[in-house]
Amino acid sequence: MRKLVGSNTGLGLALVSAFAFGSSGVAAKPLIDAGLDPLHVVWLRVAGAALVMLPLVWRHRDLLIRKPALLAGFGLLAVAGVQAFYFAALSRIPVGVALLVEYLAPALVLGWVRFVQRRQVTRAAALGAVLAAGGLACVVEVWTGLGFDAVGILLALCAAFCQVGYFVLSDQGGDGEDAPDPLGVIAYALVIGVLVLTVIARPWTMDWAVLAGDARMDGTAVPAGLLIGWIVLIATVLAYVTGVVSVRRLSPQVAGVVACLEAVIATALAWVLLGEHLSAPQIAGGAVVLAGALIAQSSTPKAPSGPVAGGPDSGAAGTAPRDRVPEDAVAGNRLSEGVTAT
Repeated sequence: MRKLVGSNTGLGLALVSAFAFGSSGVAAKPLIDAGLDPLHVVWLRVAGAALVMLPLVWRHRDLLIRKPALLAGFGLLAVAGVQAFYFAALSRIPVGVALLVEYLAPALVLGWVRFVQRRQVTRAAALGAVLAAGGLACVVEVWTGLGFDAVGILLALCAAFCQVGYFVLSDQGGDGEDAPDPLGVIAYALVIGVLVLTVIARPWTMDWAVLAGDARMDGTAVPAGLLIGWIVLIATVLAYVTGVVSVRRLSPQVAGVVACLEAVIATALAWVLLGEHLSAPQIAGGAVVLAGALIAQSSTPKAPSGPVAGGPDSGAAGTAPRDRVPEDAVAGNRLSEGVTAT
C-alpha cells in the first residue's frame, strides 16, 4: 500500500514537473517579443533560480572538490547551452516546434552510443530514432522547402545536441557509491551557468525598462515581472525540484513517458495562450517525434547479453538507474527547456 501511495505521489510530481517545464517557452516568448534579447531572458531565468537554490550550493559545497568536471559540464551544457539555444530558437520559430526539435535528443544519444561508444543498439531504439527524424520532417514541413526559419531550426537542434551532452554526463557521473546528490548538481549547474551567461549575455546592456512594463500574450497585456517570476519560480525551481523527487519514486520508464508530455503541454499552451496554431501534418509529426523519443528512452533488449543501448543498463540512452544524477524526467528539459531544460 505504501509503495502504491509513493508511486501515485511520484506520478503527480512528475506531471507537475512536465507542466512547469512545458510552460517556460510560453512565458518567455512574450518577453522576447517585447524587446528582451533571448540571452537576457535566459540570464534572468538562470540567475533567479540560482539565487533561490543558493542554500543548496552551500550544503553541497564538497561537490566542488569531488566532481568539478561534472559540475562544469552540467553548467555549460544543461544550463547555459540548452537554455540559450532553446530561447534563441523561440525568437524565430513557434514554441511547440522548438521543443519538438529538441526532443530529438534521445534519438541522438543512440547515435553517440552506437558510433562513438561502439555499443549495440536495440532494434526498437533504432526504430525510435527513425520515427523521431521522420516526425521532425513533418513538423518543419520539409516538402514546402523548410517552411520555418532555417536558423531557428538549427538553434533548436543545437539545444538538442547540448541535451545529448546532458545525457552522456548523467551516464558518466551519476553512478557508483560516490554519486552526487541530484539537487546539489542542479544548484551548482545553475551557478556555473549564470557565471558563463553573464559573460555571454552581458546583462548590463539589457533594456531593464521592459521588465517594468507589459508584454503581449496573444493580444492580452501581461506584466513582464509576472512572466519572469513564473519562469524562475515555476518553470525552473519547481520544475527541477519536483522532477528530481518524482524520479526517486517512479521507474525510469514511467518517468520517461511523463517527461514526453512536456512537449505536448508546451504545444497546447502555445496554442491556447499565444495563438500558435499548428497544421494537421505538424500535429501528426509531433506525435511521431514523441513516440520515437519514448521508444528510444524506454525500449529494452530481448536478451541481456551485456550493456545494450536502450536497455536497462544503458544510462546514456535515457534509462539510467533510479538514483542517477538528473534522470530521464529531468533531462527532458530540462534545464530543458528543457532542461531539459527547457
